[in-house]
Amino acid sequence: MKTIFKTFATTAVAVTFGTAASANTIVDIAAADERFSTLVAAVTAAGLVETLQGDGPFTVYAPVNDAFAALPDGTVETLLQPENKGDLTNVLLYHVDDRKLTAEMIPGGSNYFKPILASERLCITKGADGVSIADGTGEMANVIIANIEADNGVIHVIDKVLLPGTRPACH
Repeated sequence: MKTIFKTFATTAVAVTFGTAASANTIVDIAAADERFSTLVAAVTAAGLVETLQGDGPFTVYAPVNDAFAALPDGTVETLLQPENKGDLTNVLLYHVDDRKLTAEMIPGGSNYFKPILASERLCITKGADGVSIADGTGEMANVIIANIEADNGVIHVIDKVLLPGTRPACH
C-alpha cells in the first residue's frame, strides 16, 4: 500500500512543480510534507491537483496519514481505484471550503459550514480546547495544527478523515 501512495505522491509532486502555479499552493505544501502523502495520493487519483492549485481561496481540512490508516481495512485502496473516482472526489471535496477561514475567523460555539460542492454540512465547534469538526458520521475530527498559510488559502490539519452522511447535530 505504501508503494501505491508514494507513486501517487511522486506523480503529484511532478505535476505540481511542472506547472506555472505559485510555489506555495495548498497542493505544494501538502506534497512537500510526508504527513500528507496519502492525501496527496488521493487528490491526484481524484484529478483535483489543478483545482487545489487554483486561485482559491480555499480552506482545506487536511487529514494526516494516520487518519487515513484508521479507516476500515481496504477503504483507501478501494477509493483509489479508477471506477471509484466519483466517491473519492466527494470525500475529498467534503474537506474543502471555498473561503479562506483561519481559526480566528471561525466563530465560537458550534456552527454549520457547507463544504465546496457538497450537499452535506459539517458542524465546526470552536471552544477553549480548540476546534473540532463533526462529519456525516457524527464523529469528531480535531484540528491538530491550524492556519498553515498558502498562497491560495489555508490548511487546518485534522486527525480524522471527514465522511459525508447525515447532517451532524450542531446546536
